[in-house]
Amino acid sequence: MAGSLAVVSDFDGTISRDDFFWLIADKYFDAPALEPWNLYLRGEMSHLDALNAIFSQIRLPEEELYSFIDSIVWDKSFVSVAEYCFRRHIPLYICSAGCDYYINRLIGSLISRWNIKLITNHGVYDAAGGLKMIPPYDSEFYDARVGISKAGVVQSLKRQGYDVVFAGDGPPDFAPAQIADVVFAKKILLEKCLEANIKTQPFETFDDVYACLQGG
Repeated sequence: MAGSLAVVSDFDGTISRDDFFWLIADKYFDAPALEPWNLYLRGEMSHLDALNAIFSQIRLPEEELYSFIDSIVWDKSFVSVAEYCFRRHIPLYICSAGCDYYINRLIGSLISRWNIKLITNHGVYDAAGGLKMIPPYDSEFYDARVGISKAGVVQSLKRQGYDVVFAGDGPPDFAPAQIADVVFAKKILLEKCLEANIKTQPFETFDDVYACLQGG
């Protein structure tokens, strides 16, 4: 690819194989504990409030929670994209409606080493009160519904003259996919993009994104 590029990626289900939310829900929560998610799906609660209501029920020693996070499978081919972007001064963003508590636990060293910009909610945990996600209220990318606006990040980069490559997998990724220059999609996002006739490249791993950046 030619021109000034920037890369923006979702985290849960895109860099990681599965969403932190679903992994922890499947292991630790019963149906009543997940009722806030049903309220969100019915439009009666925001995404951020629903996740906070569920995550506040986590009652694990922090070391056990760390072990759980450490077991999350993530796409190691993302490392090639991160290094490529760093070497060629291509801005690389991870934008997540989750939080930095588990993202930094999993790939914090990678984020620091390759100068990746992480745009997400801040997470604070204690075993008595669970995991609380605090949105970046003062950020230009603040969004009351999910905490951060991925579309806002893409729009900002485009205003700066970048062609934006976006990768995602879920419903919150549809808005940025509509305005990105190149879209890599999987799962629900792929379905939504195909339904909306948005030019989309299906992908399984970041090897596909790496090939695109190299002009393959």
